[in-house]
Amino acid sequence: MTTSGKPISVAVIGAGMAGRSHAAGYRNVNTVFGAGLPPVRLAAIADANIALGEDAARRYGYEKALPSWEAVVEDPTIDAVSIVVGNSLHRPIAEALVAAGKHVLCEKPLAGSLQDARAMAELERGADVVTAVGYTFRRSPAIAAIRDHVRRGELGGLTLFSGRYWCDYATDPNGPLSWRFKGQPGSGALGDIGAHVIDAAEYIAGPIAAVSGASLSTQVPKRPLPLGAVVGHNAAPVSEEFGEVENEDTASFTARFESGLVGTFSVSRTAFGLPNGLAFDVLGLGGRAAFDQHRPAEYLFDDSQPQARTRGARQIIAGPQLPYFAGGYPMEAPGVGGGNAEMFTFQARAFLDQVAGAAEPLPACATFADALRTMEIIQAVVASSHNGGAAVTVPPTA
Repeated sequence: MTTSGKPISVAVIGAGMAGRSHAAGYRNVNTVFGAGLPPVRLAAIADANIALGEDAARRYGYEKALPSWEAVVEDPTIDAVSIVVGNSLHRPIAEALVAAGKHVLCEKPLAGSLQDARAMAELERGADVVTAVGYTFRRSPAIAAIRDHVRRGELGGLTLFSGRYWCDYATDPNGPLSWRFKGQPGSGALGDIGAHVIDAAEYIAGPIAAVSGASLSTQVPKRPLPLGAVVGHNAAPVSEEFGEVENEDTASFTARFESGLVGTFSVSRTAFGLPNGLAFDVLGLGGRAAFDQHRPAEYLFDDSQPQARTRGARQIIAGPQLPYFAGGYPMEAPGVGGGNAEMFTFQARAFLDQVAGAAEPLPACATFADALRTMEIIQAVVASSHNGGAAVTVPPTA
């Protein structure tokens, strides 16, 4: 661990939209939750697109831009690194960083294949550095509050979890064939956005034991090849040549949790009009809660009030009564909003709390082992789809 008196030097590998979110998070970690961290040195942002890296370094106050991830590995002054690049690169970068004695926060999904994910989980078991995965939605005050309701039994025995993540970033058939559209079944919408809703489900309702009824489909089978770099979900100049989309645009399945709870899930990157539609409902015998990321500063809650005439869903406005809010926002007052940027800051703070061995840390980040489990669930969904929706058991939790 880094001692409290020594600055923590951080770097981000990847300067796209998620990489910039990590970069901004590190920049803000000492503005939230009071003292407890040593100073943070914003050392470098690395990207093969050096112009993109230089722009991100300028925007977020980093000392320099580097042209490759190898340059981060070779810099002995860098302590902690976020990996925010294509999934297939996660394993070699993580292995090199851990070998160099650097702490690692890796974006989800953990890797480009289940084999690589298992190797990364094994790497974690033998590592003497912090290894973590960026399940950012765990840092949502509203989602964390709903988890607390469930943990305290305030919804009664759970009866149904219904989760979805509907996005529209792939609705344009002329959108470029970026790396997101390449890879085996399960690496498309299911791995990209489905990983988040699967993790949210287990974070709130416990482990999933089996999946069934799975269906994967692709609505846009071919896309034009890009003429240059594609950043995030942005449009880019394309050629007249088309390539095959290799993975799914849409997936749906049902799940059985270890508790016996039933879950339904659907994910899509071709859901028109929904830019970031993570949402879920948790139903119990004595209450219910619902969340929609398009309204991130609130959630709905209903329970058995003494008089039936006053029952009904109540809008709970995020404020200091929720996790992360007190100390996490410049204006600690209900109704001031909240969203993606704050969650990345809280996630970065939690990671660096682990790195520094903080006395009063935020809840720890998800581990490589946690993210491997998500990928095992995704693989079970793919297997169910290949076998006509048959039930497939998920490996039990350790």
